[in-house]
Amino acid sequence: MARRRTEAAEHIAALLRTARSALGLSLAFITRLDGDTQHLEVVESVFPPIFRDGSTRPWHDSLCKAIADGKLPAVIPDLRKFPEAMRLPAARIPRIRSYISVPVVLSDGTTYGTFCAAGFGADKELSRRDEALMRVLSQAAALIVEPGARQRARHTEIAARIDPVVAAGGPDIVLQPIVDLASGRRIGAEALSRFPRAWASTPDRHFAEAHEIGSGDELEILALRRAAELLEASDDQGYVAMNVSPNTLLTPECLHALARMPLDRIVLELSEHQQVEDYDLLKGALAPLRAGGLRLAVDDVGAGFSSLRHIVLTQPDVLKLDRSIVAGVAADPVLQVLVRALTDLATATGAAVVAEGIETSADATALAGLGVAYGQGFHFGRPDHPARLRDRY
Repeated sequence: MARRRTEAAEHIAALLRTARSALGLSLAFITRLDGDTQHLEVVESVFPPIFRDGSTRPWHDSLCKAIADGKLPAVIPDLRKFPEAMRLPAARIPRIRSYISVPVVLSDGTTYGTFCAAGFGADKELSRRDEALMRVLSQAAALIVEPGARQRARHTEIAARIDPVVAAGGPDIVLQPIVDLASGRRIGAEALSRFPRAWASTPDRHFAEAHEIGSGDELEILALRRAAELLEASDDQGYVAMNVSPNTLLTPECLHALARMPLDRIVLELSEHQQVEDYDLLKGALAPLRAGGLRLAVDDVGAGFSSLRHIVLTQPDVLKLDRSIVAGVAADPVLQVLVRALTDLATATGAAVVAEGIETSADATALAGLGVAYGQGFHFGRPDHPARLRDRY
């Protein structure tokens, strides 16, 4: 079955039909080069197609490469007059006898591929003027394919970074202490993923990039498993908070992985960065896990509206106040009112409150006075190896 063309491919097809019609040739196509492979991305033919969209051919023995290398002219009215051309596979299968090929060049000067037309008989009318037309059409094609080429290059770059992390079993995991603000006793820790510093970006960004190339669910699940390994290797009875996106949570692989963990020592944090499309489905998936002892937290509370919707529709066990309403709360009456309102909401729903991003003792004291029971942040400790966590802060 022929694959469905994208809108961009349809525009390319129109250019190819123009070339084929103007030149009176039987076949026109655009290729994308990938190493030693030509991808015939869009093919237009007056006959039942010999090649289909997406088919591939070797680059090293193609007419296009011989032309690009200067061994053959860009316009070949009759391949039989060129011994170099007659030695190539295209002269035998599918017995091409006339050919014209020009490069498709992107705005940065890189060659994307070739824009070609061919006939199964010699055509003495092919000329340099036809080459000029093909170059104009190839320039139009370059404008169409460039966004996709840029995205493909981006995905290749992301995969070159993410794939080795996945192959190694996931990101490194560190723990940041979560502390009882009244006593200073550590009651748990949040598991945080760490990627190579040379990547110079945040973990959230790397997970988003992984989802962009289709590896996000696997990377998130590997991070959960590594966090669980730290939990299971510790005699500490505190909990570990683990982050997961709603869509990943709903995958069978994630639910299976979570079901095998010590659920009574896990707080699962749902961030508001990804929209929940079906809360009934989410609650149904979480129900057996919560029945087994898993506690649910809503992350980034106070940073936007979707976290409040999470609270209403999931009835979490823990609300995690976003650092944007925590930092500076000791000196900001408006933040104090907002924090107090959220702690009152938590009390009404039976949820505990954890304030994230506490960096000063003044903010810690103010939060405790506003009814916040627990906190985490640089004031207590930076994310670190589990062995370096203390019992009190």
